[in-house]
Amino acid sequence: MVLEDVMLETKTDLELIDGFRNGDQRSFEELVSRYSEKAFSLASRMCRNSQDAEEVLQDVFVTVYRKIEGFEGKSSFSSWLYRVTVNSCLMKLRKKKQDRSVLMEDTVTSDEHSLLLRTTDDQNTDQGALRRQVSDALESAIRKLPDEYRPVFILRDIDGLTSREVGKILGLSVPAVKSRLHRSRLMLRRRLAPFYREFAHGELRSVGNL
Repeated sequence: MVLEDVMLETKTDLELIDGFRNGDQRSFEELVSRYSEKAFSLASRMCRNSQDAEEVLQDVFVTVYRKIEGFEGKSSFSSWLYRVTVNSCLMKLRKKKQDRSVLMEDTVTSDEHSLLLRTTDDQNTDQGALRRQVSDALESAIRKLPDEYRPVFILRDIDGLTSREVGKILGLSVPAVKSRLHRSRLMLRRRLAPFYREFAHGELRSVGNL
């Protein structure tokens, strides 16, 4: 790795943005490298398929390239990028709907919530297999969440943003974020209830379709 690459990797987002504004194309390439995986992960969960997510990812960085001059730094670059990604996903989903016609705290128990988000492998073969089933079922259930709830759950519970950060990205009040998060967890809990029961008994048995 050349020294210039190392120097770019150590720069902050704002330093990279300033570099790009001053004509350094490599600074923009470093931003793309730094955030493309996160943006694609968010887009694939919101859009429900990788092809749409790839198209959204291209749109996102075209938008960032064109509008980065207007980025004022009032929020973090990652929050701004999330907002651009969410908006692009929602536009894609709305367009697909148009074409066809012409995005737990109080209710889900801590054990259930930890099962919902747990990703580490289990040494027990049966438990490990069940965990993989839960992971696949969770991904499917997330994709089936209504568009107004899915981004809240992804940003809050998967990406770990705070309610305030999610609200700024989605243009929602903190109470609205908490309400949508609560409802999305309830929806997921209902869909994953069979897996909770299987996991609680520590047995791997066939489970009906979610």
